[in-house]
Amino acid sequence: MSIPQLIEQQKQFFATQQTKSVAFRKKSLQKLLKEIIRRENDILKALHNDFKKSEYEGVMTETSIVIAEVKMMIKKVAYWSRPKRVQPALLNFPSSAKIHTEPYGTTLIIAPWNYPYQLAFSPLAGAIAAGNTVVLKPSELTPHTSAICKEIVEAVFDPGHVSVVEGGVSEAQELLAQRWDYIFFTGSVPVGRIVAKAAAEYITPVTLELGGKSPCIVDDTANLKLAAKRIVWGKFLNGGQTCIAPDYLLIHKKSKDKFVDAFKEEITKAYGENPQASEDFPRIVNQRNFDRLAKMLEDVSVLAGGTTNRDENYIAPTLLDETSLDSEAMKGEIFGPILPLLTYETQEDLATVISKYDKPLAFYVFSNKKSFAKELIKKYSFGGGTINDTTVHFANHNLPFGGVGESGIGGYHGKHTFDTFSHKKGVVTRGNWLDVPTRYAPYKGKLKQLKTLMKLG
Repeated sequence: MSIPQLIEQQKQFFATQQTKSVAFRKKSLQKLLKEIIRRENDILKALHNDFKKSEYEGVMTETSIVIAEVKMMIKKVAYWSRPKRVQPALLNFPSSAKIHTEPYGTTLIIAPWNYPYQLAFSPLAGAIAAGNTVVLKPSELTPHTSAICKEIVEAVFDPGHVSVVEGGVSEAQELLAQRWDYIFFTGSVPVGRIVAKAAAEYITPVTLELGGKSPCIVDDTANLKLAAKRIVWGKFLNGGQTCIAPDYLLIHKKSKDKFVDAFKEEITKAYGENPQASEDFPRIVNQRNFDRLAKMLEDVSVLAGGTTNRDENYIAPTLLDETSLDSEAMKGEIFGPILPLLTYETQEDLATVISKYDKPLAFYVFSNKKSFAKELIKKYSFGGGTINDTTVHFANHNLPFGGVGESGIGGYHGKHTFDTFSHKKGVVTRGNWLDVPTRYAPYKGKLKQLKTLMKLG
């Protein structure tokens, strides 16, 4: 079946109104939950085959998150879908007003390669809960996980409801050339621009989950040992291939030496003397990305790591020293296990570096001085962040996850995913037992009365 035929099939399926039934949505999610639990070991094996992701990280960052999301959708979808009563306007008296939640229709989800299962099925669950049909495009860079995603979807859904289109750039281009009711994309900023341009052709609403250079600030009051431990974990999780990983460090000059010692120690504790032999440290997804990252290690001062093996797509957990803002590592988002370190002394020093880049997806501050941390959180615009830890804001489904500016548009997680894939439709029901004449022509002599009503709301 061609892509245009598939989309037409989904439009026809949506037109049957089946997906608007909450019972149908719950049943679909229940079937999905059963299948993803049954196939969890296969998913974990696929993730390991694609880039040597450990079973522990696979469960922590992929399968457990999706299972929790789907369970929550099943539990909450009926409540979320109910019309919500709001205060009626006095000008409409007598009346009632409600917000009705409805699905957009036929949606496209384009998933990335770094968390190829979680970032495909988490938005998918929300789209289904909201009552949409879905075409899912998994990443071709993780073929084993892509194949599992397709198998799961085909085992659970009618293709008119949910389908998977595998393939590379040409398939993605063909998908983007079609008319959709909603597009959800996770990936790089350059590709995000392409998606936004394609969506603009039909004025299609989009969610763009992108990235950017996310700063991590460590001041002179921070608990350096704990900060190093948490930064090592957040940075080198998934081999550094995480959109909200700390992208560069800004360490107070007084704290640098002690922090570097602690950082080296924590790398060894996490991955041993030879991280290449560690079962817990993933590989770079392919040689193209390996070569891109390897260039960042040329002509720089290395404080820790720096070793590479192209045959294995291996790059050691690496800390760079006093990296120039003109270096390869500081030109754009790193998206790998390389962490540049810069020092600062004043808030002006921080602003010089942070303001050089577009609004980041994440922002981290390590400090025991609450006023300092709060000031930075208020001063800088970013998608989301954490004080005294890294990446953990992602794990709270009560918080919207998303970017701002070049780091993205829109947010999701938990109910926020349901809302992302839902149109909020305002409806007023007028009473017939009274019809106030103020609004009707002729207007002569009614202006004062109108102004009074407008003031009252």
